[in-house]
Amino acid sequence: MLAACIDIGSNTTRVLVAEVVAGRLSEVLARRHFTRLGGELRSAGAISPEKVAEVARVVAEQRAAAEGAGPCRIRAVATAGLRGAANRDELVAAVREAAGLEVRVLTGAEEARLAFLGATRTLAARPQGDVAVVDVGGGSTEIAVGTCAGGVVWSVSVGAGSGVLADEYLSDDPPPAAALRALRQRAAGMLAGLEIPAAEHAVAVGGSAASLRRLVGPVLDGDGVRRALDALCSGPSEEVAARFGLAAERVRLMPAGLLVLSEAAALLGRPLQIGRGGLREGVCLELASNIDP
Repeated sequence: MLAACIDIGSNTTRVLVAEVVAGRLSEVLARRHFTRLGGELRSAGAISPEKVAEVARVVAEQRAAAEGAGPCRIRAVATAGLRGAANRDELVAAVREAAGLEVRVLTGAEEARLAFLGATRTLAARPQGDVAVVDVGGGSTEIAVGTCAGGVVWSVSVGAGSGVLADEYLSDDPPPAAALRALRQRAAGMLAGLEIPAAEHAVAVGGSAASLRRLVGPVLDGDGVRRALDALCSGPSEEVAARFGLAAERVRLMPAGLLVLSEAAALLGRPLQIGRGGLREGVCLELASNIDP
């Protein structure tokens, strides 16, 4: 069957339509729009009427695109960009009116669980033993540990992600070395004290992780972090984006996401495999399985 997820995130609003057969997922359609809800939330604590209208319009367009791909079940979810908004009900109501969809605002634990499901089910081979999934979003970072067979047994959601850290530290384009050092310290500090269970495998997902595949390949290790940072900071974001076929807005955010992933890898004591699925894939898999927690 076809299943679709519209994900209203802190940096982007995305739609994924996927064919799900026997628990396996194949992408049919994927679109993205940089809506940057998190930036407004951090500056004002609420989402402006203009941004509410923009997001509602984008979701309506993405629902139409999903239905154009074929008959499908559609679920709209929202993450940290909406969790902390004082007027989140206004955006939920605007999406309902414009797109005819109810938005489920996920808790951090739900976000971690769905990212784990999407990450582990889309690996080329399902690993034996415990798996850690690190999902760096725009407004939060989730880490979940569990098994492919049993699901999540431990998770945490930290209220900072690539958008938060980029807005705090990466105002210059390209960012100077001093800003990157300060950002790395902040990333280390936000994960300090987490007692993450040991895992034999580790997977990175989220917007920054997906884009990193173009810079470092399928695995992010210490050398890959250095090479990616050098590439991302080698010139203005527009130039770097053109060189690697990325969006300039994504390039601006990626050093922050990369350094959070680097610190998470250090805590886990192993490099991160760059996953091919995450939250949206997890939602689609649940829809196809008629699981509705």
